[in-house]
Formats: sequence, C-alpha cells, structure tokens
Amino acid sequence: MRRRRVLATLGSALAAGSAGCTAVGTLGGVDGDVGMTAVAFEPATITVGVGDEVVWYNNSARAHSITAYEDGIPEDAAYFATGGYDSESAAREAWDGMHGAITNGQQYAHTFEVPGTYNYFCIPHERAGMVGRVVVEE
Repeated sequence: MRRRRVLATLGSALAAGSAGCTAVGTLGGVDGDVGMTAVAFEPATITVGVGDEVVWYNNSARAHSITAYEDGIPEDAAYFATGGYDSESAAREAWDGMHGAITNGQQYAHTFEVPGTYNYFCIPHERAGMVGRVVVEE
C-alpha cells in the first residue's frame, strides 16, 4: 500500500473518530508528499521505500521545477526532472519559466526503484536554497 493511501486512510479514520470535534484538514495544505513554498521544499527530506512513488505538489504562487542533480543520485537510478528531461544539463538549458515548470496546483510524481539518496533542486530557486532530498530504503 502506498504511503499516501495509508495517510488518507488514517486521516479518514481520525476524522470519523473525532466527529463533533474540530475538523481535520489536509496535512499542511499539501496534496502530495512534498509541497513547495516560495523557495523551499516541505519537507526538505523525505524517506520512502523502494518502489514508492513520491508526489510533489506546487502549493506556491511561483513556478518551480523538480530537477535531480546528476551526481546526486545512485549510479543505477533513473534520472528525473519535471519536463521529462534525461539530464540535468538538458533541464537547465531548457528552463525558461515554462519548459519543465509546474505551476500552482500542479503535481509531479516519480517512482524510486533503486535504494539510496537522491538530491534534487528547483532551477529558478536553487540559489535561494530550494533543494531537497529523497532517501530510499530497502
């Protein structure tokens, strides 16, 4: 079972169990595993299992990218970037605020098949420190 399904099930159970109490909202207003603020991924680090899908959700007013550092992912891992680019350099070269961008309310998902640490960043906000990490465990 995927982690989001478990969280949704737990959230539903909590909501049902707390009928008459304060309403339960979404986790931090994020419809996914990792949200985006103006210049940060929230959470900055997430740990998942092999075969899990991670969903990034842009709940910011700014356009963002999710772009893996080529030298920051396991050797046998598939490269990932919004826009479907197959390399960091291709993603950087294509960035113009539209190509490879996800805007407010949009999602991007990637399934992690190889254990290890995956470092990624947002092209337009990298200098501001918008970097993240996915740790994939066996």
